[in-house]
Amino acid sequence: MATIDPVTLAVLNGRLEQIADEMDATLFRSAFNPIIAEAHDASHGLYDARTGETLVQGKSGLPIFVGAMAFAVKAVIDKVGRDGGLVDGDVYIFNDPYDGGTHLSDFRLVRPVFRDGEVFCYLASVGHYHDVGGNVPGNYNPVATESFQEGFLMPPVKLFEAGRFRQDILDILQANSRLPGSLYGDLNGQINALDLGVKRLGDLLDQYGEPTVATAFSELKDRAAALMRAQIRDLPDGTYRARDFLDNDGIVDEALELNIAITIKGERMVVDFTGSAPGCLGPVNIARSTTVAACYVAMKHVFQDVPANAGVLEPIEFVIPEGSILAAEAPRPVGGYTETILRLIDMVFVALSDAAPERVNGCAYGTINALSLAGHREDGRRWVMFSFFGGGHGGHPEGDGLNHGNAPISTATIPPLEILEAAYPVMFRQWALRADSGGPGRNRGGLGAVYEIELLEKQADAFLFGERGRFAPPGVVGGKSGALNRFTFETATGDAHPPMASKMVGISLDRGRAVRLETPGGGGYGDPHDRDPDSVARDVRLGFVSAEQARDAYAVICAADGSLDSAATETLRAETAR
Repeated sequence: MATIDPVTLAVLNGRLEQIADEMDATLFRSAFNPIIAEAHDASHGLYDARTGETLVQGKSGLPIFVGAMAFAVKAVIDKVGRDGGLVDGDVYIFNDPYDGGTHLSDFRLVRPVFRDGEVFCYLASVGHYHDVGGNVPGNYNPVATESFQEGFLMPPVKLFEAGRFRQDILDILQANSRLPGSLYGDLNGQINALDLGVKRLGDLLDQYGEPTVATAFSELKDRAAALMRAQIRDLPDGTYRARDFLDNDGIVDEALELNIAITIKGERMVVDFTGSAPGCLGPVNIARSTTVAACYVAMKHVFQDVPANAGVLEPIEFVIPEGSILAAEAPRPVGGYTETILRLIDMVFVALSDAAPERVNGCAYGTINALSLAGHREDGRRWVMFSFFGGGHGGHPEGDGLNHGNAPISTATIPPLEILEAAYPVMFRQWALRADSGGPGRNRGGLGAVYEIELLEKQADAFLFGERGRFAPPGVVGGKSGALNRFTFETATGDAHPPMASKMVGISLDRGRAVRLETPGGGGYGDPHDRDPDSVARDVRLGFVSAEQARDAYAVICAADGSLDSAATETLRAETAR
């Protein structure tokens, strides 16, 4: 293998990242559906020709795909190993959630890059399609009991054979979508992104040569692994535990327990999920590959300087019990995978708060609140509004949590209300921060949000797939929990709420009626009584915290206008300290 100097390695690292970033940008700018175009629910990367491991990941896509896509590329490699016949110009497409996937909405395109007749590496693209069949528009079916009710499953098949596009595959895809035009646009965006990636990588290989770039791949992975081992070695040896719960699975109204034990010994880490709930009827199961990917995202939050490639996972061993909710096999439903992986990320933060309190943050709001409204326009055209919504992030060692951020599984954005109102027959009555929703702490959790959406068409059906309706996002290092999730929908007899708190289908809306989401805030960081009273008073003035919460949670006395009563605050804090 060729040798490489540090300067050349840094240049190649930047060039390779730029290739992935350009693929991201190409899809974001050309996709038809706002989940990709506005929310950036997609990702691109370069993957090892033999193992499928992540070599380089785009910075704008979803981090959850860094781990998951490696399993997806390996699924294609395994298929080629069984069937043979891989040639230059082939492109595979699939959405199998049990074989390197996440859920059925995420379609993957995998393309080999050939040099001198050999596969040099793979490029891959994944994007969340607007609708892929199933029982409910948008596919987040909270009452699914098997994957067939969530959408159609496409195993790895060739979309291109030696550069020839297979129209029959496109016909199958469009026939299984309520929005075939949207699917067509998103698919072509992915194809173009891969075309650009092949061109850019070819230019790079022509300039530096295959041996040098291959050496760069190996060096970058080895350095990520070495850095991760060093970061683990800096933590105290021991076993650190956390436990949390999902509200329910959407079918049986019982909480689902999740357990994690993180053992650190020297420069190795074992992440053990023994004691977690068995596979459930409803769609909050996740595949083993998705569990590993969620842990990768959590570790990247804790060890922020580590590069985004497969080397990060080398020093980590995973224990994921067979048959558990975290190791789903077909046909268990997995459509709500986002809710479960968010809980796993929270548990990593809570567990490691005992080992590295200076590195972790309070838990974020912990649900994407997948909400769909769907119906027909007056001219008969079908419309499906599917979107996810923001909430508060956790307080952290350096300050308060982010207000109204997106879920920590992604670098995605929340679709703007202007885009949603322009695309669908809805009007937002309210889009605002939710007072008193951030978890109290020395550094406060970020605020959740309030969304109130009115229907402008004659009739629509709605469904919600959320979480954190019964188990609030925890704080760490003495910080308190954020507010619970709350969903309301208007009926002829008044306001109503889901019997299962955070999941419901079959909500019928008439023109002029609305749904209302009040999303959780993030957990706090540190003892609330250590928060500077002036900061609490400022929060009251801004409307983030009520005078009542300032008194009860922070032992700070403020008037309704936010003016601080320093003497009364000092007295109250002295009394509560006794």
